[in-house]
Amino acid sequence: MFSKSNKSGNGNGSGGDTRAEVAVKAVPSIISADLAIDGNLNSGGEIQVDGVVNGDIKCKALIVGVKGSVVGEVVAQTVRMHGAIKGMVRAKSVFLASTARMSGDVEHESLAIEPGAYMEGHCKRITETNVTPVEVPRQAERPMIGNARVGGMPKPAIAAT
Repeated sequence: MFSKSNKSGNGNGSGGDTRAEVAVKAVPSIISADLAIDGNLNSGGEIQVDGVVNGDIKCKALIVGVKGSVVGEVVAQTVRMHGAIKGMVRAKSVFLASTARMSGDVEHESLAIEPGAYMEGHCKRITETNVTPVEVPRQAERPMIGNARVGGMPKPAIAAT
């Protein structure tokens, strides 16, 4: 009656949260309107681009805002485009809003294009088995000094007197 374990996971006890539930509640990574990035982005979660990204993007979900722009290849599970992408898009689900400007090929399982969207390129339907899962490479664990992680710092020289 007064046991500490909550095996039902119905949220009435302290044991209701699992790592999977915590990961779902993660906040998206946001590239704000005043930020331009030259380089590739890799994320196991959601990325929202309201600024400019010149590089490839691999993530679970990508949202390109009305003023957002991506130049490079995009690989994701879902892509919602309100801004511009110039390059190839490979995703399970692709949505182009009426303000979207797409220049490049789209490989998709599901594609929706609103009236008014600009699309220049080839669309190719792929099956679920052909969609590559998004895997973000894990970085090697680095030692901690205080609250900051360090990597590749030279060891101090030891002088004998």
